[in-house]
Amino acid sequence: MTLPSRLSLLTLCLCLAACSTPPPPTSGIRAPAAWQGQAAPASARLPTAQWWQAFASRELDRLVQQALANAHDLAAATARVRQAQARAVIAGAPLRPELKLGVDGSRQRLLHGDGYDQLDVSRSQPTSSAFDMQLSASYEIDFWGGLRATRDSALSSLDASNFDRQTVALTLVSAVADSYLQGLALQEQLRIARLNLRNAEEVLGLVVARQRSGSATRLELAQQRSLVAAQQRQLPLLGQQWQDSRVTLATLLGEPVQALPTSHETLATLQWPVIGSGVPSELLTRRPDIAAAEARLRAASANVQVARAALLPKLTLGASLGVGASTFADLFGSTYSTLSSGLVAPIFNNGRLRAARDLAEAEQTALLEAYRSSILAGFADVEKALNAIDGVDGQRQWQDEEVQQARLAFDLAQQRYGAGAETLLSVLQTQRTLYVAQDQQAQLRLARLQGSVALYKALGGGWQVER
Repeated sequence: MTLPSRLSLLTLCLCLAACSTPPPPTSGIRAPAAWQGQAAPASARLPTAQWWQAFASRELDRLVQQALANAHDLAAATARVRQAQARAVIAGAPLRPELKLGVDGSRQRLLHGDGYDQLDVSRSQPTSSAFDMQLSASYEIDFWGGLRATRDSALSSLDASNFDRQTVALTLVSAVADSYLQGLALQEQLRIARLNLRNAEEVLGLVVARQRSGSATRLELAQQRSLVAAQQRQLPLLGQQWQDSRVTLATLLGEPVQALPTSHETLATLQWPVIGSGVPSELLTRRPDIAAAEARLRAASANVQVARAALLPKLTLGASLGVGASTFADLFGSTYSTLSSGLVAPIFNNGRLRAARDLAEAEQTALLEAYRSSILAGFADVEKALNAIDGVDGQRQWQDEEVQQARLAFDLAQQRYGAGAETLLSVLQTQRTLYVAQDQQAQLRLARLQGSVALYKALGGGWQVER
């Protein structure tokens, strides 16, 4: 092989290497083989796209559909997707030749003097007209791959915007479910508080009757009245919290709270979803926020290629076909063509281009670390959700037993006090114990349902990569 042939082959290899966009760096994080939390039963299935339907709540389904249609945050995310689509079209346009059609007309008139060489008019010919029409094409040869890298960066940013929108949708649905469940739990706590207030008032009537007959002291009467007042105080507090939860839910739905109907469901009417968690390695393709971080990393890698290509010369080709005449009627009487080429190479820019390259590389490094953090955060979210569900399940069975025994103890203490065989102190203690146990039972039911929502969200809510 001759020396010129070797040089040509070397030049071709260098060109091909320059034109190819290097792949983005990998995270380097190895997914664990299995989740640390308790494994789901064999019948459990991975989340579907309509995961909230697993709670078997028609009201929740209606609220989710309303939120997806009306939520302002989701509408803003959709607009950002359209922005990214437009940027992708703009970034891809320079990869093809640009055509322009220009039509010019001018009329020049000498106002004073004899004229000079740069004018088309003189004293003997004081006016001059010119008409011209040109069809021109220009094209920059993407010798170093900078234009393709710009387009690739825009497409990756478009992917990231799409994934961001899907993340907003998942977050929105999870927030709607959480707020709705919180409202149901507060309704249940209000019901329990009213029930215990009624029990306290019944005991108060019994104490009043015994005090009148001389078998109960004023101290016992004051103690029971204090308990009734405490129970009455709980009602406006829980009512305020319930109204706050409705305001939050209405805001998520994109409407004022006055338009939000009152729920007719209870925590007891909802189903307990059995959720399959899969394996950790699947999480990378099931969470839109992780996919968005990966897409931004791809965009940053392409931006590095753009910044490196800006350090190298640019070659532009041009061609035009035109007609012109001194009168519009003779416009097509003369036809001409023009070919042009231009080579521009950066010589001195006070380090601006090299700094732009260093900036792109630093941004790539930062986004790589963000990508790694999103993966680890995803693993942690699933582990926490699984751990929360396991912990609540371990408490609920004993909490149900505690409520049952506390109710029995209160009934017995109330009966024995009425018969004069027990002190009021026992009634007060069993009454407080029953209320706390019932309230804690409602909170554990809420925690179990919200744990399911958290697990659905941590697993990506049934989302899959769609370009």
